[in-house]
Amino acid sequence: MIRIILVAMTVVLYLIFSVPVLTMLRLRAKKDPVGVQEKSLSKIQGVFRFILKLAGVTYEVQGLENIPSDRAVLYVGNHRSYFDILVGYVTVPGLTGFVAKKEMLKIPLLRTWMQRVNCLFLDRVDIKEGLKTILEGIEKVKSGVSIWIFPEGTRNENQELTGLLPFHEGSLKIAQKSGCPVIPVAITGTAEIFEQHLPFVKPSHVCIRYGTPIYIKELPAEERKFPGAYTRDVIAGMLKDMKEGQEQDK
Repeated sequence: MIRIILVAMTVVLYLIFSVPVLTMLRLRAKKDPVGVQEKSLSKIQGVFRFILKLAGVTYEVQGLENIPSDRAVLYVGNHRSYFDILVGYVTVPGLTGFVAKKEMLKIPLLRTWMQRVNCLFLDRVDIKEGLKTILEGIEKVKSGVSIWIFPEGTRNENQELTGLLPFHEGSLKIAQKSGCPVIPVAITGTAEIFEQHLPFVKPSHVCIRYGTPIYIKELPAEERKFPGAYTRDVIAGMLKDMKEGQEQDK
């Protein structure tokens, strides 16, 4: 129980005491927008690393060499835990924003920090509003900010690691319209931190693997029609490979 208390206290205290920092960043944003984005990401990465340490989480990163260094990308990952976001943010090599549910806008201070690190808020009910979010994502990618999305649409509670939920095809519109590469991301070990034994936080070893870029326009015609399903199969294959590797190491 002590770990969940420490993690919760860290989040609350950081949000409260970071108000002056947010004010400073807001004042500097017009003169140096990119610098403010980089500074904001650095601060969030720092607090996320601290939270992971408090939770007793260790992590390894594979495939960073697969991420292009000269352009923004669309990260597409499996989703089993809130900790997926923490691990994602501390391992990405550049400016990146996550697509979150619009309900997060109701949380003061947290929403401000999310906006500072380029998060987008998706309305999963209103199609017109959802389209606006996709258009925002396309503009961010064109400006050099990568976007991370979980196409399953919600946390997957399936006990079988490779049993992914169907991917929403619209989730890959950002890559289809902008032409940016899709980076498939497979994550293991995050559900073991919190979701599998609520309300306790327990130590876990997390592995995050960044796969080979997928260029939707270069896919065969049939697979190009359903890039979500194609990417889902790729990630499922990555998870299967990771699971087999972990079992061999035991």
